[in-house]
Amino acid sequence: MKIKQKEKAIQLRRKGWTYSEILNEVSVAKSTLSLWLRDVGLAESQKQRISRKRIEAQQKGAEARRRQRIELTKRTYDNARQEVGKLSKRELWLIGVALYWAEGSKEKTGNIGSGVDFCNTDCSMVRLYIEWLQKYCGVLPEHIQLSLYVHEAHKHRISEIKRKWLKEIGLQGTHIGYVYFKKNNPKTVRKNTGASYFGTLRVRVRASSSVSRRIQGWVYGITGEQSEIV
Repeated sequence: MKIKQKEKAIQLRRKGWTYSEILNEVSVAKSTLSLWLRDVGLAESQKQRISRKRIEAQQKGAEARRRQRIELTKRTYDNARQEVGKLSKRELWLIGVALYWAEGSKEKTGNIGSGVDFCNTDCSMVRLYIEWLQKYCGVLPEHIQLSLYVHEAHKHRISEIKRKWLKEIGLQGTHIGYVYFKKNNPKTVRKNTGASYFGTLRVRVRASSSVSRRIQGWVYGITGEQSEIV
């Protein structure tokens, strides 16, 4: 039996079969197979087939792992979304305060009177912020001013970029007033440079110093700090 198995293994190897393929036909330990085949010479075409099969196996394994990562990530997202549940009005209000605290302009103690100003590259975040401005700060849509900061290499995409932002943030009848082009710095390594790049949207509120102070008061309410007006 062993002699027949060895002969079959050698014949298959000379046809350019890989170890994995041979083990599916010859039921022996891999160490035994390696011993049987160590002196088997291969033609160039056979070596190429074995190399091709090895690459295909690696690619198949990589694709299987990629699908597993995607499925695991999707399950994690779904579970995490369910953990959040439905947000209350108070929770949404506090989320907006925290957003502005992180990304909005700050009023200086020595220079009070600055307005409400917010910049970000994330469409979903800007949309949530604008909704918060209207619902919780009482800001009217006509008091909101929009402007764009875009790298000069994307000048040819300005119309597309504007349409994308206006669609994502859901402000009907609004337009983006100014576009500021940023010069390219060759020393800066930027990753987001392709079709997924849509610049930074700046959202300003006209005559909003009183709203700014109110927001800052909310921030103090979260941090427990006392305001110091100079």
